[in-house]
Amino acid sequence: MYKQSSGDRIFDSINIAIMAVVFIVMAFPFLHLINYSLSNPSLVSGRFLFLPKQVNLDSYKAIFANGDVLHGIYISVARTILGTISMVLVTSMAAYVITRDDLVGIKFFRKYFVFTMYFSGGLIPTYILIKSLGLVGSFWVYIIPSAVSVFNMILIKTYIEGIPKELEESALMDGANDAYLFLKIILPICIPVIAAVSLFAGIGQWNSFIDTQFYNAMNPDLFPLQYILYNSFQSITSVEQFTMGTGAANTQLLTPQSLKIAMTVITVLPIMVVYPFLQRFFMKGLLIGSVKG
Repeated sequence: MYKQSSGDRIFDSINIAIMAVVFIVMAFPFLHLINYSLSNPSLVSGRFLFLPKQVNLDSYKAIFANGDVLHGIYISVARTILGTISMVLVTSMAAYVITRDDLVGIKFFRKYFVFTMYFSGGLIPTYILIKSLGLVGSFWVYIIPSAVSVFNMILIKTYIEGIPKELEESALMDGANDAYLFLKIILPICIPVIAAVSLFAGIGQWNSFIDTQFYNAMNPDLFPLQYILYNSFQSITSVEQFTMGTGAANTQLLTPQSLKIAMTVITVLPIMVVYPFLQRFFMKGLLIGSVKG
């Protein structure tokens, strides 16, 4: 049995202390937001809240009674699911293709994809391109431009290159074509890295709002939840303004601040719920290529 030296114990203790401080710094502000959103605003002072004061769910009731917020949740969920699926399919297929050394011009394409990671046309040329494709003012502007991620492509490519070539050769000898080989053999083996890049893409889609500002600012029917939250921080100045036409009761227990904080919690919770289920794949996917031999 391995026995730790005193130096190892000191090192581990310092690591634990540092991680505990990092956890407190990152977790406690969000804990304060949750407790604030569940508290009676009239009882909340400027101090940190370890527990809610007089549990009050009126902020959440008012938010879920607002049709714009519910529609924003629908748009966010739709773009997150469709955007993640399209990115995984398109990017993983491209990653598989650039692992094939027998492809004509493969060296050029590999360098071309890497080049696009460091150089882009800029905001105005990108907007002109999106507009010329007819995507401005449409839901698909959230999906199509993000279908290819070069960074994720390189991650998947590196993982595929670690798969024994004999597996592909035996499948081809048995009569499998490239499509069958990719969908039935390569893709299932790549589940760890697929889970990692899916988490990247899902978080990016869920948190994105700047593309709405650029392409759909005049189309309220396509506002995701994050953009509604962004607007609420600038525009909500009274409870009546937010609850007008929603039939929300007990507005005396609401404040603009409690509504904004409750909406912030709603936007963050889905990612916090999904992340633990993907964490084991996430860590394995990120360690791709870190060990040689």
